[in-house]
Amino acid sequence: MQRNRIFILTLASITLCLRAAHGQSGTANGEWPAYAGDLSNYRYSPLAQINGTNFSKLEVAWRFKTDSFGSRPEFKLEGTPLMVKGVLYAVAGTRRAVVALDAATGELLWTHAEREGTRAAASARQLSGRGLSYWTDGKGDDRIIYVTTGYRLVCLDAKTGAPVKGFGSSGLVDLKQYAVYGTGQHIDLESGEIGLHSTPAVTSSGVVIVGSSFREGNAPKTHNNTKGLVLAFDVRTGKKLWQFNTIPRPSEFGNDTWLKESWATNGNTGVWTQIAVDEQAGLVYLPVETPSSDYYGGQRPGNNLFSETLVCVDLKTGQRKWHFQLVHHPIWDYDISSAPMLADLNVDGKIVKAVIQPTKQNFLFVFDRITGKPVWPIEERPVPQGNVPGEWYSPTQPIPTKPPAYARQGVTINDLIDFTPDMRAQAEKLVSQYQLGPIYTPPVESKAGGPIATLVLPSPAGGTNWPGAAYDPETHTVYAYSQNTITPLGLIKPADRTYTDMDFVLGRAGTEFRPSARGASEGSGADLTPSTPRNAAGPGRAGTTAAVSVLGPPFNIQGLPVLKPPYGTIAAINMDRGELVWQVPNGETPDFIRNHPALKGLTIPNTGQAGYDTGTLVTKTLVIQGDTQVTSPGSHPRGAMLRAYDKANGKELGAVWMPAPQTGSPMTYSLNGQQYLVVAISGGIYSGEYLAFKLP
Repeated sequence: MQRNRIFILTLASITLCLRAAHGQSGTANGEWPAYAGDLSNYRYSPLAQINGTNFSKLEVAWRFKTDSFGSRPEFKLEGTPLMVKGVLYAVAGTRRAVVALDAATGELLWTHAEREGTRAAASARQLSGRGLSYWTDGKGDDRIIYVTTGYRLVCLDAKTGAPVKGFGSSGLVDLKQYAVYGTGQHIDLESGEIGLHSTPAVTSSGVVIVGSSFREGNAPKTHNNTKGLVLAFDVRTGKKLWQFNTIPRPSEFGNDTWLKESWATNGNTGVWTQIAVDEQAGLVYLPVETPSSDYYGGQRPGNNLFSETLVCVDLKTGQRKWHFQLVHHPIWDYDISSAPMLADLNVDGKIVKAVIQPTKQNFLFVFDRITGKPVWPIEERPVPQGNVPGEWYSPTQPIPTKPPAYARQGVTINDLIDFTPDMRAQAEKLVSQYQLGPIYTPPVESKAGGPIATLVLPSPAGGTNWPGAAYDPETHTVYAYSQNTITPLGLIKPADRTYTDMDFVLGRAGTEFRPSARGASEGSGADLTPSTPRNAAGPGRAGTTAAVSVLGPPFNIQGLPVLKPPYGTIAAINMDRGELVWQVPNGETPDFIRNHPALKGLTIPNTGQAGYDTGTLVTKTLVIQGDTQVTSPGSHPRGAMLRAYDKANGKELGAVWMPAPQTGSPMTYSLNGQQYLVVAISGGIYSGEYLAFKLP
């Protein structure tokens, strides 16, 4: 294994520490000290210099390309920077380097990277990841903490970028040493499959909490994969504090939900998205993903705790306090991909300390974050049952009574394209070969004569995926982006059992089995290079998710999505009342729809755009969200727009042009009396870049 550290040290990195600030104090002082602003995951800032009257006047303050931070350019930059004491910290490039920039000018102050050789190449989570974390003792000890592609926890001096020697082994903790295969044997430190692309949660008291993630997808090599876990460490020393096993062992709560002792021969079930922490209550909220495999669970009968479960654990010990499983026996890849949000609500005149969980299903699950009791009833309702040989089905699934779903669910004939009667007729003929039904209609065994697959909406990519939602603590409103795309889910027996030990994998009857790992549908690190342009096919077409690619020809009508618009929406949900306030399309109608010859002369209302990796920012007066696709409508140069919406009604108030779509969640900060807005863009032939905007 080859490993080397790279630094650039400058005096400016020290002199730019303009004023003291606590990394866990949130955004009230104009900084952005955590991935989502704070450990409550609000994505909110009270800044108001940029508003609806001047948003369209924004100009580029500085820009930072990430091409040189790795062996090749990165075309899927998902990072959200931090800003503390006048310095902006971000991840960059295929090496997952850390860069410190002058927050006013974008000038590089220092950089750090780990060269991990084959260990990084074998990682389950590639590229630059989502971001990093900051911690300070308030007395001058300021640290940057992040996870490398090779699953190492690194602690750096925030002023210089040098590893903190007293942390772990010369600034590093090898996280792989705690991971085990389904067999119970420790994984290989070089080739063992585990990683993380999200940021560690770091508390002001000095606890670092790290999740885990894996490959998976359509046809995993084995269901007996690496087991998920969550680890906690001391930020000062790197000493391990506790471990939570997301697949319970025989002596642990929930083990009996893995029937036939299937806990021992299954893996995954990691925590790959952001974690929330209530430091005052001493509680940590873990959003857990799907077990192996995503779409077939016959080799893991039972409800399978803690898969697709929100788990609350003790901050000091990691012991479970309460849990709620959002999906029993997951077979739709509806893993909890969004960060939980911690909010103090006023429900029926009573203050409720709540945790709000957005989902791929377009549900908000809302609990008392201390007790775990649902704020509004969540009912176990019967759901359709399947007939795939060997599969185990849950007879019911939990359905919130409030708030209502904030975007579309399930597929009926009325959901199909209706631009023209001929298109509707073609769509009805196409879907007659498929299974339609409400949400939680299970995948079917694919038959040549039908059904070929189950049509699923939301798709396994969501709904709301890893960018999650945003919360306004002043109005108690959640703002959630969702994409509307249909994915066909059909299962076949693999002919090549030398590749996989799964009894069924995702596929289409009559087609050759083609192994496929989880790809770009969840930002697992699959790079969308120029040869695979991002969103080139448009929403609902082949390539929308990894699932579609193994099911044969493009699932569309005359090159148009089989689903009628809108394709992407932003919704506002009042959390005191549990009510949907408004919903609007996000982005403008894509070129391939606006210029389609069959639609010439028709008036097509704005369709919005589909895309799973666009995050939301809320400020004092605005909801800010970028386009997921490049367009060239004539009103602006070919590119994408960063848009500002009125928080009260969803009306678009302004937009600013970008050369590529938004691929990371935006953040904002104030420095020297000037408000800045920073967003990551990339995709297609455009490699990763951070764009910073400010008023003239």
